[in-house]
Amino acid sequence: MALSDAGNTPSPLPLAGRVALVTGGSRGIGREVSSHLAALGARVVINYASNSAKADELVAELASRGHDAVAVRADVSDPDAVRALFDRAEAAFASPPHIVVACAGILSDKYPALADTAVEDFDAMFAVNVRGTFLVCREAARRVPASGGGRIVTFSSSIVGTLLPGYAAYTATNAAVEAMTKILAKEVAAKGITANVVAPGPVRTELFLAGKDEAFLRRVEEQSMGRIAETTDVAPVVAFLASDAAAWVNGQVIRVNGGFV
Repeated sequence: MALSDAGNTPSPLPLAGRVALVTGGSRGIGREVSSHLAALGARVVINYASNSAKADELVAELASRGHDAVAVRADVSDPDAVRALFDRAEAAFASPPHIVVACAGILSDKYPALADTAVEDFDAMFAVNVRGTFLVCREAARRVPASGGGRIVTFSSSIVGTLLPGYAAYTATNAAVEAMTKILAKEVAAKGITANVVAPGPVRTELFLAGKDEAFLRRVEEQSMGRIAETTDVAPVVAFLASDAAAWVNGQVIRVNGGFV
């Protein structure tokens, strides 16, 4: 650990004393974001939808490293559940969250053309990706302290820039998140809160790999710096946006894709 100028006092971690709430925080990119924010000193509320084992495993892992974390189950598409999630976060650490990362999202592994997209699949993606992000952002805008240093980070996808066939509904959900977050950024700026979007390209997660064959993955690798991204490529960008170093970054879409788009 780096030392202060005095030479004998450890320098504080950049997110020490702050509470971070990460939706979809037990798996995939969200899991790495939760771990990374905890390593930087944040006390982390890990939201999950259904798999308590994964969430509890992560809490135990972080505790073994000396980090504070709790797991809270909530359906982000349910307004009552989202309010309860924020209540639980505040109760766990005696503080409302200073950092809110809306990482929960779903993608149909059928990849149908628009003409073949089932209404049920369309509605399911919009319920989590758009409605869920809206509800989390709305609660964050109401609860994140206005004393400065408040951070809201949402997730989109670089697919908004590629417009690939088979992703019409999913791409539409991400475009909606980007527009909504840019407007939110203007609305909360006066309170010293920033809102930004992280839009990864292909990342090696269960969500991305589901339903894709080796030929598709090889084509992706050929276009993106010779490999598919890992979750560790994305989490530090979220951490930067959550830090004081990003105080002047607001209303931006950060495309973390290795040049894929």
